[in-house]
Amino acid sequence: MNLKPGVGKTTSAVWLAHALYESGMSPLLVDGDPAASALRWSELANGFPFPVIALPVGDIHRRVNDFLGDRQAVVLDAPQLEDHPRIARSIMRYADEWIVPVTPAPIELDRMAPILGEMADVQSLRAEPARSAVLLNRTNRPDATRTGPDADAREALTERGFEVLDTHIARLDLYAQSFGNPVQAKGSAYMDFAEELIKRQDEA
Repeated sequence: MNLKPGVGKTTSAVWLAHALYESGMSPLLVDGDPAASALRWSELANGFPFPVIALPVGDIHRRVNDFLGDRQAVVLDAPQLEDHPRIARSIMRYADEWIVPVTPAPIELDRMAPILGEMADVQSLRAEPARSAVLLNRTNRPDATRTGPDADAREALTERGFEVLDTHIARLDLYAQSFGNPVQAKGSAYMDFAEELIKRQDEA
């Protein structure tokens, strides 16, 4: 989830679903964006090895389980909150974990403050609180969030009250140019992302 488009929500959702599948789970990928980019990606790639459904509706939290079957995980690609708040908030009502992809650039970090308010509003509608975390996306180099300029982004987000995942996604053509192509997550940062989320779920 995020307030705005172009931060890597769909790329993260598609790669995460593949990583979960390659980890031995059976995911369901739900495309909640009216643009249907995840669904289109699956069509161009001649299908994904797991089901993808388009459900860009304002009551998605009531309808996802109709498609769940025996699936072990659901990955929901949310539209931007600023343009499709009803759908995005409905997804937040359903999901156990809210992931916010963020590029570690000053202008992107400056836009993060309103997200905390959105989170608080939706948490009040849930029976149990959701977990939430920031995924640093398009980082400058593999060690950037530890020792380089992106370390400042991690620190700034933490100071503002966000939990930041240990995993981060480097700025690579492998991800940026992957739309419409088959995905193999093995050996990628998205496998680490999936493993970290599974661990968080187990701990919860």
